Amino acid sequence: MQKKERGLGRGLEALLSSDLGFDETQEVTQIEVDEIVLRKEQPRKRFDDKSLRELADSIKEHGLLQPLIVRPRQDGFELVAGERRWRAAQMAGLKQVPALLREMDDVQAAEVSLVENIQRDDLSAIEEAMAYKYMMDNYGYTQEVLAEKLGKSRSHIANMVRMLALPEQVLTMLESQEITAGHARAILSLPGSTEQIAAAEEIVAGRLSVREAEKKARSIIKRKRVEKKRDPVILELEERMESFFSSRTKVLQKGRGGTIEISFYSLEDLERIVEIIGLD
Repeated sequence: MQKKERGLGRGLEALLSSDLGFDETQEVTQIEVDEIVLRKEQPRKRFDDKSLRELADSIKEHGLLQPLIVRPRQDGFELVAGERRWRAAQMAGLKQVPALLREMDDVQAAEVSLVENIQRDDLSAIEEAMAYKYMMDNYGYTQEVLAEKLGKSRSHIANMVRMLALPEQVLTMLESQEITAGHARAILSLPGSTEQIAAAEEIVAGRLSVREAEKKARSIIKRKRVEKKRDPVILELEERMESFFSSRTKVLQKGRGGTIEISFYSLEDLERIVEIIGLD
């Protein structure tokens, strides 16, 4: 069942790019909730349950004030933008939701969905980076075109996509918000996955700020440059020990002898190393 209602409204109009053809004179339609299906390529993958419940409570009291954006399909409607509101509306027990019905192709649908999420700051850093990459890989967008459409700098787009090259362990820390996108950019400057993972763990354990992480990265890069002049046998032994202990290890030569330093980042980390050595 469809019922025509009020106009689009300035808030939603301002949210969308002007070149997508939306205007404030378009009418909002009431659509059955169970007639709406999700797009497989929605950029947002995770939703906070507590936040959804709070929105559902608000919808119960005030109704769904911001319409969804959908496009028609043969057996109903496909949700283009407003998944969080759609999920909360279901939790609130709504049978119908206000929606802006719009004919659009796959490229426009992907763009509208990305624009809404970016403008609302609804995406995690990983979701944002993956959405950029999806647009470039599947629809031929360049970094320059994406930057122009989204109101971002080209360097921001480039840096976000580059983060996807980080080791899976670091990406998990970023997704769980143990580190920020700023931390991730600092980690990216490091030469290899071993150094990147170790730096991420140190950032988390030491609760380092982005500035401190950048300083740490510069220090590691400087150390690596110095290490290129060191005995390759010693360097190989350090790498083997770092892999074994999963901690930064340093061999300091003094004459014919020397010392071995194994870094730890918390008391629990020290206990882990002691157990590996077999002294527990």
